[in-house]
Amino acid sequence: MSTLWSYFIYGTRRRSVGLKPFSFLYFIISTVLYILALPLLITLSLKQKYKESLPARFFLFNNPKFKESKGIWFHVCSLGEARAIKPILDHCKKDEVKITTITHTGYNEAKKYGVDLRYLPFEIFLPFWAKPQKLLVVLEAEFWYMLLAIMSAKGAKIVLLNARISDKSVKKYMKMSWFYKRLLSYVDVVFCQSEIDAYRFETLGAKNIEIVGNIKLAQEIKENKVYQKPAILTIVAASTHDGEEKLILDEYAEFIKKREAKLFIVPRHPERFETVYKLIQNFCEQQGLSSKGTLHVSRFSEDKSLSSDIVLVDMMGELNNIYNISDIAILGGAFREDVGGHNPLEPAHFGCKIITGKHFHDQKELFKYVHHVQYIENSEVCQALLKAEELPPSTVDEKINLDRVINYIRNI
Repeated sequence: MSTLWSYFIYGTRRRSVGLKPFSFLYFIISTVLYILALPLLITLSLKQKYKESLPARFFLFNNPKFKESKGIWFHVCSLGEARAIKPILDHCKKDEVKITTITHTGYNEAKKYGVDLRYLPFEIFLPFWAKPQKLLVVLEAEFWYMLLAIMSAKGAKIVLLNARISDKSVKKYMKMSWFYKRLLSYVDVVFCQSEIDAYRFETLGAKNIEIVGNIKLAQEIKENKVYQKPAILTIVAASTHDGEEKLILDEYAEFIKKREAKLFIVPRHPERFETVYKLIQNFCEQQGLSSKGTLHVSRFSEDKSLSSDIVLVDMMGELNNIYNISDIAILGGAFREDVGGHNPLEPAHFGCKIITGKHFHDQKELFKYVHHVQYIENSEVCQALLKAEELPPSTVDEKINLDRVINYIRNI
């Protein structure tokens, strides 16, 4: 408590003490909200999806503090961001690196790096939990006020990396500009994705902004297993969300009246595997017949022969392997306005013909680099599958140079 009280009373070592009252008020409001949310947090912690991440983040269960060091702390949200930092980690000393994540999938991906790894605690715990480091690198839009304020107070340089403000979110940021100006006052450098992101950060008061592009362009994309490619047209519905599987199944039913094809479905979230499997089973029972009789469905975890008409890929880490044997990728997350799309670089790398929805606002920067993509309305999936026969595979031509980022991190 003395550390926290000292921070609020005496201010920070690097910033104006004028921020003290706001920080204290923010902390009190966050504490009240935490107390009010306790019943919900306890209930959610019992669910499979959250049974590891929520107890760690909101109750510090099996989530000890980092050791104080002259290290580099990377904070990422989930799977995509955890993968994106690998080219940068390759240039860092392993014993210097620390990583925090928000999601279980991000945590599992970051495990592969063999570094000090934690879930990021909720903000009210950070004054007691966070230890001094020389650098904090925050990915994309993980703008936690107390994280930046506390680490700044403890002397860390703070970098926003792959920073973005999406078209969907920009109005919210501008309405809360007074808050984000305070938050961004703690940031030393912003490495952002695009010119429009740079303009938005500048409008919010950020300093030292550099445009480096999307660091996901630097990722090494490869399969880790090789499966035999089916002899017929193969479609993968990738990273799908609730509602998208039914949409794609209905359109697939229309498509196979005209062409023979196999469908792989890869839900974005593993806790939905069982629900999606039941949905596919019901679809096969209700929709009936293909040219060769009743449609057959299987789970990838139980049958890797890929002989069924529809295969639920219910194992993590297999999506690139499935892209590698697919002809067409229907990329999920963009048929629902509240998701914002998913990374198109991976299916393009494997030469899939990409079809996606109109709601790809969170991935707009990446889609700029991918050619031959069909952006369609929800009702146009079957039509797009037919049109794909005439189109070349999707491709990615652009690269990114991370030297400026790596040099900055090395020279801190």
